Amino acid sequence: MAQTALMRLAAGFPVVVITGPRQSGKTTLARNSFPTKPYVSLENPAEREFAVDDPIGFLSRFPDGAVVDEVQRVPELLSWIQGIVDEHSVMGQFVLTGSQQFDLVAGISQSLAGRAGRLELLPLSAAELKSAGLLADNLETNLFTGGYPAIFARDVAVDDWLANYVATYVERDVRQLLKVRDLSTFHRFVKMCAARSGQVLNLTALGSDCGVSGPTARDWLSVLEASYVVTLVEQHHANVTTRLSKAPKLYFLDSGLMCFLLGIRDPQTLVTHISRGPVFETWVASEILKSGLNDARRIPLEFLRDKRGREIDLVVERDDELVLIEVKAGRTFAGDWVGPIRHWQGDLAKGTEAQGSSFVIYGGDESQTRMGVRLVSWRDLALGGMPWQMPGRRGDGVPHLVPDGPD
Repeated sequence: MAQTALMRLAAGFPVVVITGPRQSGKTTLARNSFPTKPYVSLENPAEREFAVDDPIGFLSRFPDGAVVDEVQRVPELLSWIQGIVDEHSVMGQFVLTGSQQFDLVAGISQSLAGRAGRLELLPLSAAELKSAGLLADNLETNLFTGGYPAIFARDVAVDDWLANYVATYVERDVRQLLKVRDLSTFHRFVKMCAARSGQVLNLTALGSDCGVSGPTARDWLSVLEASYVVTLVEQHHANVTTRLSKAPKLYFLDSGLMCFLLGIRDPQTLVTHISRGPVFETWVASEILKSGLNDARRIPLEFLRDKRGREIDLVVERDDELVLIEVKAGRTFAGDWVGPIRHWQGDLAKGTEAQGSSFVIYGGDESQTRMGVRLVSWRDLALGGMPWQMPGRRGDGVPHLVPDGPD
């Protein structure tokens, strides 16, 4: 869990920085983990003015450190914190949170290099929801709801909360960072991005569809990345690079927000919706990323695609091997699901790159092995273990993989 990783970092670094999207639970995690530390938020105008005008006086109130919320609002404060922690050498002295990556990450690199451990906190993972008894029993409800904590903590409709989230936070970040005047065009841009989640990104086409230039589309996309709304997954550079496309894939980091922007207003609609596949792939990608980030590490998530469009949805490089992952929203196995894996296994075998395990993560309820490929249910992914951590045996909470049967 994220709290375990946070405490580990606090034992080894004088500053711990928690970053992630707004309303992902950063403040709650910090305050619950360090209940005796003073807390101050730089969203408070008076506190922000104090920190800007008199950083020494501002920090002198916290001789033993503090939890400082939304520190990206006063990035120059990081240099003053550096001086304090260098003088005292106390581990876990300051806990900082931030919701934007631009100034904050630059400030950490410049002022707190070697002094700060960083934890990136995305919305709740399926494993966290399950452990809290909040994971729904059907896939569509989980995809539709997403993982923002407030949705589960309040008596509020999912679409009501997400509508306010887009207006209050996503668009506010744009006004702060880029001073976009035409928010209606930007809102259309965000919706267009949602419609492309799980696809290879074509910035020129995306900008054209929204009526903005390619450079503007790139700037706007960078804001969505900095605000942890989307992420880009890069093409794996295999030994067959002469036949690979170069563009990254775009993913939203919360399937519920993606559904809202696509105009999906209830879970049942997802059963037959044209975007069911991309929404499920988005959910799987974010779950894999969360499994690493909650342990303060990044899983090297990539994909494979050649110029003929033959693709492996997700690839994880580990122990000098490639783990190939296909994602299928269907509930029943189909023989053609393993076709891309077979193709890429053959291509990779021609080079020197080692090919490791292969999996299909699908929308069915039972994990099994079919045609020599391990089929992993969404339910087992929600247990928190990644497919390559599932040895295919009973015990220790690891799902049992049913052996090959008639196809």
